[in-house]
Amino acid sequence: MSIKIILILTLALLVGCAEKRDIVKKLEHPECSGVERWATNMAFVKLKNAGITSNESLDFHKTKTTRLASENIGNNLYTQIHFIVFTEKSGKKIEVVTKNMASNEECSMSDVEVFVISRVISK
Repeated sequence: MSIKIILILTLALLVGCAEKRDIVKKLEHPECSGVERWATNMAFVKLKNAGITSNESLDFHKTKTTRLASENIGNNLYTQIHFIVFTEKSGKKIEVVTKNMASNEECSMSDVEVFVISRVISK
């Protein structure tokens, strides 16, 4: 086999692999669970607007966000549920569950619904 044919086959193989990676990436659920991502930021804004906490009260470094669920509801559109724990400087924890739509390109495909957990009755 000549070197030209080997190079062409190698290039075709690389292009095919790249296309497969793109397809696989589109099938992956979006990663929107970082503490500086849409759901966490909007949850904080809504808590602040409701008078539940403030910039001065919150210890942002202790915020934890966990994705609980991600369901594909259409072509590259997902419903995502996150559990977020905000910790105030006093040590008080504010726990919320959020729901919003996301895609592989954008975590902010919808507004964020925020549900404040006011009391945990069993662990």
